[in-house]
Amino acid sequence: MNIGFIGLGNVGGKLAGSLLRNGYHVTIRDLDPEITRRFIDQGAAAASSPRAVAEASDMIITCLPSPRACSAVMEAEDGVIAGLSAGKVWLEMSTTDAQELVRIAARVAATGALAMETPVSGGCHRAATGNISIFAGGDRDTFERVLPVLTTLGRRVLHTGPLGTASMLKVLTNYLATANLCSVAEALTVARKAGLDMNTTFEAIRISSGNSFVHETESQVILNGSRDISFTMDLVLKDVGLFDALARSL
Repeated sequence: MNIGFIGLGNVGGKLAGSLLRNGYHVTIRDLDPEITRRFIDQGAAAASSPRAVAEASDMIITCLPSPRACSAVMEAEDGVIAGLSAGKVWLEMSTTDAQELVRIAARVAATGALAMETPVSGGCHRAATGNISIFAGGDRDTFERVLPVLTTLGRRVLHTGPLGTASMLKVLTNYLATANLCSVAEALTVARKAGLDMNTTFEAIRISSGNSFVHETESQVILNGSRDISFTMDLVLKDVGLFDALARSL
């Protein structure tokens, strides 16, 4: 199977690398030539446009930073939709707006291609090891068709229902992770100011009712001094904004 991958940022790059390591023929597209070169060196082919990616691939995966970026990549004159045809599959792995996803999926369906939303959760470190979680929204037949690829990329794959459900669940869980990270950072700061041993503090939280996935992963990054979780504040604001918009609309 030929897979096209558009958007080689922190998480997208880890996912594309996993496909290459597992023997898929991957055609890539990214605006950063240095990132593109890194994947060419690993055996990927490069395309000159999103349309060229779609024309060369059986399955096209987009992993982009915003709904606006996805619309541009999909709907431009040389975008993915222009290169789709019957039998091809589009997987949207971006964290995006559910209504926008459904709108673009309708345009994909008009070409005879199939659409699934498959946003991922768990962080860059899990994406790199194929241990990420994947929410999959779309009809069951399409889900069964793309499942072998999804199980290559992630360990936990959940079919969430029709198109739109996965995107809503993704922004909900990212909102929860952000709120949890803020509270964890505050708790650790208070512990340090109180003179508590930070290794003991970490373990106390881990074995208590205050424990969480965020604590077990991100607290280690805070305590080792790097504070680098490979995620930008711009993306935090985008994700929380999408959740806020969803909540207000309901």
